[in-house]
Amino acid sequence: MTVNRPSRPQPPNRPSDGGSSSEFVPKPYEFVSFPSERPNLQRPAGHHKYFSDRLHGTLYLTLKVQTPLHVSTGVVVMGSDIGQKIPLIKTMVQGIDQKLSIQGSSLKGCIRSVYEAITNSTLAVITNRYRDKIPPERLPCRQKEQLCPASRVFGALDWQGLLDFNDAKCENISFSTGFMPSLYRPRPDERGAYFIRGKVAGRKFYDNTIKAIDKGQNLGIPVQQAGREYIFTTKLNFKNLTAEELGTLLIVLGQDAKYPMALKVGGGKPIGMGTMTVNIDKIHQPQNLKQRYSSYNLNQSDELIGEKLQQFIQKNIQAAHSRLIQKPQLEELAAILRYPTDREPPLGMY
Repeated sequence: MTVNRPSRPQPPNRPSDGGSSSEFVPKPYEFVSFPSERPNLQRPAGHHKYFSDRLHGTLYLTLKVQTPLHVSTGVVVMGSDIGQKIPLIKTMVQGIDQKLSIQGSSLKGCIRSVYEAITNSTLAVITNRYRDKIPPERLPCRQKEQLCPASRVFGALDWQGLLDFNDAKCENISFSTGFMPSLYRPRPDERGAYFIRGKVAGRKFYDNTIKAIDKGQNLGIPVQQAGREYIFTTKLNFKNLTAEELGTLLIVLGQDAKYPMALKVGGGKPIGMGTMTVNIDKIHQPQNLKQRYSSYNLNQSDELIGEKLQQFIQKNIQAAHSRLIQKPQLEELAAILRYPTDREPPLGMY
């Protein structure tokens, strides 16, 4: 798919890697524009009961690492503590089983950012420093009776949301070691691309690339990571969703063949890290809620697999395109997050 986007203004020349050239190397991000209409604010469904005309259940997900993945625990240990011949390393292992894991909050954040971009939603979080540069209608929702599409599903101030994310656990018992280059903070004050006529250009997303940059032991920062082809599993509970809300979530998870996308999870996004594809193994959707919550055992007939699963997915995706998806923004984002891709990560300073 080819989407024509306005060219991004480039900042003054900076030395490339090694400092031998003044040629600027464009960085791998683009902006997804805001819809022209104001967000449609509505009262959320609520948690007080399960509505019979809405959808409830559990998605069972398999996530496959396509470029090395590091989700930091915030802990740095001596390399010898985890069998590595390096002085210090940033860790990714959590829990008593000592397996690589992705916190549910990390998954929620990256999935919500895509959901926001392809629906007519507000921003979830802003910094007061640039508040005056954000269109007023895109400021975060502050009244739980008047929420945008993303806030109704993922939550907002005083509103819990309708999705429950669990940590994703790695099926592999090992890990790999990567060496990330130093990554600088975003510098919107120095980059004309961040603003258009004094207002933010849109939502920023990093491209999916075919590989990630690794600087090697002598130049990079050691990180514990999941290597390519590592597999994670998790489940995502949903309740009181409309067909279009669930369908939009399925599109975000890369289930729409017309818009094949992969998630960008964890650290190192500018250098190509964190690309993960998602497979939905099954969906548990109880047909009789009273019976479901009066027994400890799951009813096997409530599971959607195979052809029934695919029919259910496509039905809800169609509803999303009809009633919730913003097609221009979806096309812009799909061009950035498409996968498979032949896009290479740029070299140069980070």
